[in-house]
Amino acid sequence: MANNSSAARNEFFKELKPRCVAINNFAVRAPDKKAAAKDLSDVVEDLSAVLDRQVDADASVLDEKLADYVFFPLSNILRNQQQYPMRLTELTIKCLRILIQHGWKAKIPNDLSQQLLIFLTFIIGGIPGQERVDSIPEETELEAFTTLTSLISATGSSPVGAATLVEANSIPALGHAVTVVLDGITDGKTPNIRLEALKTLDALLVAIRDQNALATFLPGIVSSLSQLLTPPAAFKTQRRVLIRGLDALKDVLIRVLGDIKVMGIMRNQTPAESEQGAEGKVLTRSWLKATTARIKLALSSVLKLRNTDFDDVRSALERLCITLLDECHQSLAECAPILVESAMILADEENEKSVLETSLADLARIYPELGDTIKTIVYNWVTSLPRLVQSSDDKIKQRAIRNLIKGQNFIATLQIDSSILDDSLTASLRDSTTALILASKSNGMSELPSSAVELNMDVVQRGGPSMFPPVLIAEETERSTRMTLLDLLSKVGPMYQKCKLADDLLNYVRESTGPSQIASYWLTFELVKSSLSQPSDLDDFLDLSSATGELDGGESIFQELYSFSVAVLDSQAEAEDVDWRLQALALEVTTFAASRMKDGFHPELIDVLYPITTLLGSGVPRLRDHAIISLNNIAASCGYSNVTDLIIDNVDYMVNSVSLRLNTFDISPASTQVLRMMVKLTGSRLIPYLDDVIASIFAALDNYHGYPLFVESLFNVLKEVVQQGSQSDHLLLEAVKSSVKDHKKTPQPVATTEDNNILLSGRIEKREKRRLEAMGHGEIDPHPKRPWKGKKEVEVQDEAGEEAEEPNTEVEKPPPPKTPTFKILARITDLTQHYLTSPAPSLRKSLLDLLAIVCPALSPDEDAFLPLVNSVWPVLVERLYDSEPFVVVSACKALGILCQSAGDFLNTRIKTEWWDNLGRWCRKVKADATQSGSKKRVETRGSKQDHGLLIPVRTRNGIDSKDSTMAVEAVSNAGLGKFTQAAQVWEAVQDLLVAIVSFVQVDDDVFEQILLLLEDTLVTDPEARAALEAVDPDAVWLLMYERGRMKPLDKPVLSGKTFVNL
Repeated sequence: MANNSSAARNEFFKELKPRCVAINNFAVRAPDKKAAAKDLSDVVEDLSAVLDRQVDADASVLDEKLADYVFFPLSNILRNQQQYPMRLTELTIKCLRILIQHGWKAKIPNDLSQQLLIFLTFIIGGIPGQERVDSIPEETELEAFTTLTSLISATGSSPVGAATLVEANSIPALGHAVTVVLDGITDGKTPNIRLEALKTLDALLVAIRDQNALATFLPGIVSSLSQLLTPPAAFKTQRRVLIRGLDALKDVLIRVLGDIKVMGIMRNQTPAESEQGAEGKVLTRSWLKATTARIKLALSSVLKLRNTDFDDVRSALERLCITLLDECHQSLAECAPILVESAMILADEENEKSVLETSLADLARIYPELGDTIKTIVYNWVTSLPRLVQSSDDKIKQRAIRNLIKGQNFIATLQIDSSILDDSLTASLRDSTTALILASKSNGMSELPSSAVELNMDVVQRGGPSMFPPVLIAEETERSTRMTLLDLLSKVGPMYQKCKLADDLLNYVRESTGPSQIASYWLTFELVKSSLSQPSDLDDFLDLSSATGELDGGESIFQELYSFSVAVLDSQAEAEDVDWRLQALALEVTTFAASRMKDGFHPELIDVLYPITTLLGSGVPRLRDHAIISLNNIAASCGYSNVTDLIIDNVDYMVNSVSLRLNTFDISPASTQVLRMMVKLTGSRLIPYLDDVIASIFAALDNYHGYPLFVESLFNVLKEVVQQGSQSDHLLLEAVKSSVKDHKKTPQPVATTEDNNILLSGRIEKREKRRLEAMGHGEIDPHPKRPWKGKKEVEVQDEAGEEAEEPNTEVEKPPPPKTPTFKILARITDLTQHYLTSPAPSLRKSLLDLLAIVCPALSPDEDAFLPLVNSVWPVLVERLYDSEPFVVVSACKALGILCQSAGDFLNTRIKTEWWDNLGRWCRKVKADATQSGSKKRVETRGSKQDHGLLIPVRTRNGIDSKDSTMAVEAVSNAGLGKFTQAAQVWEAVQDLLVAIVSFVQVDDDVFEQILLLLEDTLVTDPEARAALEAVDPDAVWLLMYERGRMKPLDKPVLSGKTFVNL
């Protein structure tokens, strides 16, 4: 193997020799060195490539002898390097680095190392005391630092070389080298230069083995590193540089101030002995004290990096703190508080550390004084939290809360028990949450009066969302802060500690008011929910509640919290000043109780179902949403498929609560609102249970008929009952459903020739039969076998061919009983007649709408419906002449539906009313509408030619044509047009007249007047025309023909006959 190594070395020497000779010739013998620089650079670059290639192949071939051989020609370049370009110097330095690393290694001569040290520092930093004229390129500076690192490492690797570095004559060069390195760390042009300078510093710390020398350089090194690592300038530095700088700071402090290094200084000595021994020494007690104070200042600046968001930097900073607390526990005892606080802040809870790594908790178990420091820091964090959460910067709030989470984790891990800390934590959580609530942007809520709330139960019927939106700290910008606070509550400590905090906060809730009460209430609920939802097996095993005299767990606390929540829900109807957020939290607590108790929550529905349903009518939209979500979740927890089934199954509780309030004359809108919501939510299934409630409503109407708003709210409930009841499948019996009549008038069938033949044949047959009987040839009918029932119109019977009716010997059966829903709707309908004259127009309109809904539902049972029509007719028809147009419109609609439902029963009533008032009133309404529209009629003639339809009309002179726009005299839609009150009333009257003609048999003279009133509508309204033609098509055709609105019939053509012109 030796022969192989020698052969390789010889071959390598053969490659080096021509290049070294060429370098020597160019460097020494060339008359013009600048002219030879280009050729010299090429040769040196070739030499560098050869060295690199050999090192990559086999670095052992390059020994110290070959290094000396190669260095000789290179030294000539170094002597005159100022005459050469910087590129040549860079290549030479690169060759030196290879020679140092792989050639000389630890055997580098001391004199040569000193010379190279001075040379490299001059290349990097220039001549001390002189201003540098030419700037050094970044590549050259980087290569010089790399070579300097290799030089110092090689020199310090041998005891002789390390001793040479700190000799008296070498100290100036070493000091200059340290200064250059520190300048490169702080002022390096690129991150790579800074990194290489930090590596050089590491090599210096290893190479300098003399403690006095290290102590001499310590202030400058710490100062430069703190300048590099102190924010905000550090935030602009690359992370790899920061991490390397933190490691360098850790190494220098341990090497100089480690407890092992300064153990002799810290021995107990009297001050006199200390001063006497300090003569001629650097490491003294006074030096240690002064250095520790400066180190504390530097660390306080560097540790501000703990607020960075980069995990690798935080991890390096945590290693610095833990290492200093461990290795410099006594020497840097004054720095322990800031190191402990930083280590707590930098602790990573998500990633568990290896068992081989020392943690802060391990050190706290070793050094009890660190445990006291941790407790003090946590107490300071707890007491400062209310102040920090008032900051306008959300990052500061979240950082403070996260720090407290980590502090509580250390308290729990080290099992530190402190009643003062627990009490301060309770007050801090309450005050901090209160401050967050007061600072939240969602404090102001626009509330609506209960009467203005329009119910929309679609969300409830669909199931709706299952999660409550946040009530406190609910803005999107505050979401992160809220989640961090919830994380703190979930990690505040073991279960027994959470229960103790919740108990203290609940006691405060009962005695306080305002935002602090809401904050304490929410904190109590979150703590209890956390303790019940995430029990720890270790907590169950180490249950110290009985030993510490605390409560037996979260169940008892939750029962007290639930009882308080039920009290809040019960009191919301009486207390007008209850904060909606308190009620919303009570809904969340109740819903959480239902989710835990499941089917066992059924008995609790007696107390909570009615108050929760009442909140559906709240004027605060977010509280209504909370009530909807609460009902959905309670229904699901109790095993119901939807809220409707929940209400129906517990209808007795609900109805009793409503009846109780109505019977006690509770005139607050809550009772009527909740009943209306119940009916709308459950539909027709609830109505059969409401007979007592309807009776209570009637009693309330009798007692409070002078209060229009309250009466209107009661009738809104009745209207909802009618709305849902009219859609019920159990409103009518099957026999009644099958007897539904359609009162719509249909056109009379046109007699055909075949019909005429049948009629004539029947008459001829009867006439022939009479003739035969008169002549005695026909068979005469025998005398009657039964008594005459009454006089019959013989001629009519003969013509129709009908037989006499069979006698009805059966006893008339009583009518079948009415369904409960039918009875309730009939009572409500009969009650409306007493309130249709109310002074409140909105109530009158509401009652008319109610009649429009209920009449079609009750009409199939004519025996019960027609008496109701007879009762409401007088007051209903009077509403046609109401002073409020919108009431008149509703009256027309209700009366039209009544005509559709009662049919010919209204014949006499309409006839009498028509000749008394109705006909005259209809003509007045039409005149008013025509007058309001005549102010600006549509122009039918103008400068432009009109290409309208020409309709032929009959005149005295024969057939003439007439423009269609002139033929139709309708109400103009100019201005407001059909949106004017007069136009809307007239439109409603037209619908009423069409309904009268369609469903009621009217006399011919009344029909004629209705036809004249609707003559303008016949062209534009096919439905009205069809209704009138169903009664008398000839009259309709004749009127339209006379008015020029009907195209004349074509003249018939018949052979031998001539028809006149029409």
